Amino acid sequence: MTNALARLLEIAPPPSDSRRKDWGEIERTLGVDLPADYKELIHVYGGSNWDDYLYVLEPGCPNENYELIEWAENQAENLEGLWEFERKPTELEVEGSRVIPWATTDNGECLYWLVRPGLDPDQWTVMVNEARGDRWEHFSVSCTQFLASSLDGELQSNILSSLFPRTPHEFRRLRTV
Repeated sequence: MTNALARLLEIAPPPSDSRRKDWGEIERTLGVDLPADYKELIHVYGGSNWDDYLYVLEPGCPNENYELIEWAENQAENLEGLWEFERKPTELEVEGSRVIPWATTDNGECLYWLVRPGLDPDQWTVMVNEARGDRWEHFSVSCTQFLASSLDGELQSNILSSLFPRTPHEFRRLRTV
């Protein structure tokens, strides 16, 4: 268990049942391996909502609005079209670099993994893109570290809502709608 996941367990007790996934099939569909900390996060918490604001995407999510593979496909297409008109983040100017979404917010911000050629998935970092805008932030942490550090106030984003995180924290697993 990662230190970040241990911090999340202190913030919000996990559901009693864990989520099992066929990561091999999911990764074949996405065309990349996913970070181990994300797989562990999904196993323990599943697709989830944190403080009524941040939604962690899940492959095969019971709430299809937060299905990781669908988000990845849609965001890749949307961003390519967008970058014909807007400035592409500097971090993505390295040939073969791309982003894959792992979370979103109520306001429409999107949280991505920064995927760089030759970089192990466990070394991917987090990028945050504002809703309906071209501002991006880069954080040199894993997705689980980002979530835990955001919830305990250690990490601050200028893009995410100033009302996030809440006290006390709220957690809920995403279910079928």
